[in-house]
Amino acid sequence: MANSADSSAQNSPTPTLDLNDGRAIPQLGLGIYAMKGEEGVDAIVNAVDNAGYRLLDTAVNYENEREVGEAITNTVTPREDLFVTSKIPGRHHGFDEAIASTEESLARLGLDYLDLHLIHWPNPSVGKYVDTWRGLIELRERGLVKSIGVSNFTEEMLTELVEKTGVTPAVNQVELHPYFPQDKLVAFHRSIGVQTESWSPLYRDQGLFDETPIAEAAAAHDVTPAQVVLRWHIEVGSIPIPKSANPERQRLNAAVFDFALTPAEVAAISGLERGRMKARDPLTHEEM
Repeated sequence: MANSADSSAQNSPTPTLDLNDGRAIPQLGLGIYAMKGEEGVDAIVNAVDNAGYRLLDTAVNYENEREVGEAITNTVTPREDLFVTSKIPGRHHGFDEAIASTEESLARLGLDYLDLHLIHWPNPSVGKYVDTWRGLIELRERGLVKSIGVSNFTEEMLTELVEKTGVTPAVNQVELHPYFPQDKLVAFHRSIGVQTESWSPLYRDQGLFDETPIAEAAAAHDVTPAQVVLRWHIEVGSIPIPKSANPERQRLNAAVFDFALTPAEVAAISGLERGRMKARDPLTHEEM
């Protein structure tokens, strides 16, 4: 359960979920895309020390692992209390390449280990995501990565990884928001013990907050529309990683564990489904 909506450096209000490898992951995190320079470092430090975030989500392709590392050094929160995630880019697919990429990420971050490392996109035309997954398994065995997972993988791709390696990803981070709730994929994740993480959980606003079910729930619970959407993520079983460098929005985004939506409110918000934000079908969209 949440301790309170207020936070301190030593007492995060964020509850955790169990991973299939025996570890636990915070149920809400900070997306760090586009946070760069000293402003980015300051925003991350504030999120950790003043808003209680413990899950930090970066990637090689965000080009800010150095800033994340500097923020971790500057925060008063102990490293062991943080859950640091990064991602292997498409150009580093392959067994040896994945290992080298991870070592480079750790050097940029200034860390001895990552709490979670993901394959950023499957890039099926390249055909190396199984070899990349084997590289992650090796990295976990070496202790350089504590938990391993994937991002933007389909049900069929997840099944292939398990069948060919015997190792189930701890996490699949995917596009998920009220316009694209991915009910079927979330249910599949649950059936095989994979936790669902949500990127762009607030749909980058773009009109989502004006939708009637969200506005009505915000008024009913005396919270912001963004808090309603993030609480919806919690209710449907996903781990949202909203991005904000604004201290007040960071605080509000993290304060979603002291109220709950009704089943009717959850259903109404899920009923807004209309599809992906952009044409990023993992079967065709690839990033290197």
